[in-house]
Amino acid sequence: MRLLLLEAFGALILMVLIVWWTMFSGRKRGELPTASLDQVNPITPSEAGAASSASADAKPPEAG
Repeated sequence: MRLLLLEAFGALILMVLIVWWTMFSGRKRGELPTASLDQVNPITPSEAGAASSASADAKPPEAG
């Protein structure tokens, strides 16, 4: 019984070490700061309206 508990404890410690290693062994200065979605791809309301009307007028290509 003790051997079974010791093996389970060892497996738990090994799993924690693997998770710890994969979480914290990346960049030396941590993760890069993330930009907000608006800074990455800003869309003005006029562009949003033009995009939605353009997709409504689009027709599928004809088979030929």
